[in-house]
Amino acid sequence: CTGTGVILVNRALPLNYLSVFIRKDDVDNRLRVGIYSGEREVKRMVREFQPADTEQIMNIWLEGNLDAHPFVPEAYWRRNFAQVRTQLSQAEISVWDAGGEIYGFVGIMRDYIAGIFVGREYRSQGVGKQLLDFAKQKHHVLTLSVYRKNRRGIRFYEREGFFAESESVDEDTGEREYTMVWRA
Repeated sequence: CTGTGVILVNRALPLNYLSVFIRKDDVDNRLRVGIYSGEREVKRMVREFQPADTEQIMNIWLEGNLDAHPFVPEAYWRRNFAQVRTQLSQAEISVWDAGGEIYGFVGIMRDYIAGIFVGREYRSQGVGKQLLDFAKQKHHVLTLSVYRKNRRGIRFYEREGFFAESESVDEDTGEREYTMVWRA
């Protein structure tokens, strides 16, 4: 990528990563996020979803739901797998790509975050935050739903400036959930 941007130090990543960049590409005028290590750019960045990413992000989606929602029967997630796969084309999806390996992704429909998922081995390393920061650059308001029992998810969103606007029951699972909102 060519372009100008801001380099931000991110202490949430492992020590071998020195800085993160967010910049607008001069060629296609899109925002890019990546990592610099020393004087060279490492091939890690947030980019738009490509159909070739489907298998990786669907595996991350299933693994993430099973890990974050043990209170929802596994069969529910497996039953919805094919439907979610077909809905990918309707969402704005950004992936955290490390040389062809997807670490995580965020899916947005209008200003609603349908999901943000990070592979198990990359959680708590700043990947989810960077995906969310990328989404915040493109939207002035973001909303999402999070199960009340997903305490880790709620803490993450609160730390990132979201607040609970309402509480309801998810008709499909019978679980209580919050609608959370972030405003620029």
